[in-house]
Amino acid sequence: MLQLFKNGTIYTMEEEGSTVEAVLTSNGKIKAVGSEDELLASAGNEEVTTVDLEGKTMFPGFVDSHLHIVGVGETLLRLDLSEMKSKQEVIDAVAKKAAELPKGEWIQGDGWNENQWEDASVPTAEELDAVAPDHPVILKRICRHALVVNSFALFLARIDEQTPDPEGGVIEKFNGKLTGQLKDTAQDLMIPALPPIEDEYIQKSLKTALEHAWSLGLTGGHTEDLSYYGDFTRTYRAFQKVIEEDGRPFRAHLLVHHHVIEDWHRQGHSFRSGSRYVEFGAMKIFADGALGGRTALLKNDYADMPGEKGVAIHSPEKLKQLVWKARQYDMPVAVHTIGDQAFEYMLDAIEAYPSNGERDRLIHAQILDEELIKRAEKLPIVLDIQPRFVPSDFPWVQDRIGKDRMQWNYAWKTLMDRGIACAGGSDAPIEPVDPLLGIHAAVTRTKPDDPNKTVYGESEKLSMYEGISLFTKCSAYACHHEHDRGVIKPGFAADFTVLEANPFKQEPDELLTMKVERTIVDGKTVYTRV
Repeated sequence: MLQLFKNGTIYTMEEEGSTVEAVLTSNGKIKAVGSEDELLASAGNEEVTTVDLEGKTMFPGFVDSHLHIVGVGETLLRLDLSEMKSKQEVIDAVAKKAAELPKGEWIQGDGWNENQWEDASVPTAEELDAVAPDHPVILKRICRHALVVNSFALFLARIDEQTPDPEGGVIEKFNGKLTGQLKDTAQDLMIPALPPIEDEYIQKSLKTALEHAWSLGLTGGHTEDLSYYGDFTRTYRAFQKVIEEDGRPFRAHLLVHHHVIEDWHRQGHSFRSGSRYVEFGAMKIFADGALGGRTALLKNDYADMPGEKGVAIHSPEKLKQLVWKARQYDMPVAVHTIGDQAFEYMLDAIEAYPSNGERDRLIHAQILDEELIKRAEKLPIVLDIQPRFVPSDFPWVQDRIGKDRMQWNYAWKTLMDRGIACAGGSDAPIEPVDPLLGIHAAVTRTKPDDPNKTVYGESEKLSMYEGISLFTKCSAYACHHEHDRGVIKPGFAADFTVLEANPFKQEPDELLTMKVERTIVDGKTVYTRV
């Protein structure tokens, strides 16, 4: 059956300002674009269902180029610490949950961020013990590169003062005593102690996340979840069950963590194999940690902690070995690289083992220098950037890195002007999954709640067209779908995001409250604002 989308402002995103009057779709594909009369005439005697946009604004479907979508659902189901304004709020929330749950049951929370608090100290095991002595507690930091647990949890995980730091991780101590904070790979020491994850839990988390994503206009996402919930098969099965079998269309492009790559390969999968909605992407690697916990790997010392350069998750030689392994499976790599030293290590590895025509992805790319940018220009890579990191990380990141070393950092406009492909994501649940918040951050570089509207890097602001492109045509390019997704054009996917207002005609701050009217995936309306 044919569908005709009409009576709205329809941006194709092929070029800045490009609009069409109407769009005709058939079987999940765009059949034609043009005037309403032309498209109705071209339909002949075929039945046409009309979708009246009622003056709203339609774009190609928004796609998040980097998130952890099962984790988004988990955050919605667990203790949410992301909006808390102080350490005491976090401790009070744990105390409240402890009073509600039977003794011995785990208390799990996500999203604390001490950099947003006036008192920037991290909760300690001792403080959590005081309010929840009879419950194991695990609270993940917003970056998911650090967590804090109480003594009960440490006991269950058999972690004590003599437990050595694992490679690529830190068991935090103060005066020789455990603080309860575990960083990067040290977090994995908690896994054996945690309650088993049931299939129903993964599926419920994914279902909850998809419904939330639809309401925010997302038609797809490049997500990395396959190594965190037991074996590869059960997590992949959750995507198949929830998206395909239960009829919840969403373009899920799955990055494959190197920890599960052998299972993936043994089952006969390949790069971009899969189905209409669920396909496999690049091999995921972590090269370093995060700036919040000073585990991002830098060339120079942290300005606010001399002698500290961060954490290398893998040695340079191991990174090369991992890239080589990806090449044996004809795969590109997608690598978490926040610090400039981690970025350099990955450029070395990619140059040593070039891809066979596929584009590698370096994720985050926050701390760079001119020489690194020059090298990146010469490679077939995509940088997956998170514009929302600007309002989250500034101004504290300037003290952490050093104000005199900020010229090439979070430099989205510079990167794009130099011809380096960039795609926009949220890294949700680290940041809100709402793409309009990401676009706002890209075009304003301000904090939404800042009454002074301080701009962090005026010269790095993107235009509205560039900001929206990050989540449409650029996300399609990042996953090798530039020929069938990301713009409104005949032959492309009938994935659309309809907004209540026109971002090109509004002040950028209107993005903060703008509502999604309708989300369409594969020609099917999956969300309509009531």
